Amino acid sequence: MPENLANEYKYVLLIVGLFFGAKYLQRFRLPGAVTCLGIGVAFGLGLGWFTHDPVIEIFAVLGISVLFLFAGMELDVAEMRRDARLLGGHVLMQAAAVLTVAALAGRFLDLPLRPALIVALALVTPSTGFILDSLARLPISERERGWVKSRAIGTEIVALIILLFALQSESASRLGVSLGAIVLMIAVLPLVFRIFVRLVLPHAPGTEFAFLVVMALVAALATKKLGVYYLVGAFVVGVSEQRLRTKLPMLAGDGTMKAVHLFASFFIPFYFLKAGLGLQAGHFSREAFLIGGIFVAVVVPLRLVLVAGYRAVTARQPLRDGLRLGTTLLPTLVFTIVLAGILEERFAARPALVGGLVLYTLANTLMPSILLGQRTGDLAPLDGRPEAA
Repeated sequence: MPENLANEYKYVLLIVGLFFGAKYLQRFRLPGAVTCLGIGVAFGLGLGWFTHDPVIEIFAVLGISVLFLFAGMELDVAEMRRDARLLGGHVLMQAAAVLTVAALAGRFLDLPLRPALIVALALVTPSTGFILDSLARLPISERERGWVKSRAIGTEIVALIILLFALQSESASRLGVSLGAIVLMIAVLPLVFRIFVRLVLPHAPGTEFAFLVVMALVAALATKKLGVYYLVGAFVVGVSEQRLRTKLPMLAGDGTMKAVHLFASFFIPFYFLKAGLGLQAGHFSREAFLIGGIFVAVVVPLRLVLVAGYRAVTARQPLRDGLRLGTTLLPTLVFTIVLAGILEERFAARPALVGGLVLYTLANTLMPSILLGQRTGDLAPLDGRPEAA
């Protein structure tokens, strides 16, 4: 069989696995993202396929960028203002949890402050896009869904700010340049959006979706160049669009939102595939399983207790209901995988630590499906929104 034909068959098998195999396995409450990561491990570590494939690299960047674009577009500024007091308390609690876990990671894993902070973020930051895809199927009330959504997005914002400081605080000048560039991006994006709506859109109708995707990709590449990874720039573009939605309603209507979500749904499996392709035998050592087991045993109960305690104090909610809400916020899949990669690339973290983080996030991502009895993280609902239960 010619080599190019063999490669074509490999791609066909890959597509079938990512989009049909992963979807089929969701009937057994196995999240599609976990299946895609497992396919990456099987193809890379098991078969040696696609380990340095440029097409998958590009698709993975598109996936993570547009996923965080969509997460930013989901931010409801008015809702967050209404809940500012409660959200402020949560932000303080989240920051305290990150600092506490970072101190423990630094002490017991012998890590300097910056990688310890990144480990802490990887352990306690919910995966907002994954959770938003799962909300409609979870056994919680509509009001509780709103609280989970606001809390997940608020936590993500805090995590991105801490991540920026953790990555760039090695020198004051580098931190200043990065902060200045992001502030400039926030200031300039509304002007770019207005220019597009007034000068381009009337002569090129139907290009709103392509414009937003291109802007997210450009901003993501810019922040990656600054050393703060793709997701920061893409998220800023999404938030900027959301803030201007009432003033520029033609920029992102329901059709554009649906298109952005479906675009992310197609490309984000390639991000998890790439993450799985990057895992080696050392990531699954006995030490990695030990570290991952300790993370699950210590951090998961801590996160559940924090949410249940916070709800008991602020909403007079029984601990049992608070624990149920805490369970919906357990998955950390996207953030943990992103930060595990940063630890390995920027801080030369040992494989056992990276593998422990991956095993930890696989465990906590499966927990809502198991404990609440619902499918989670479908990645690709056909209507662009989470499916009804």
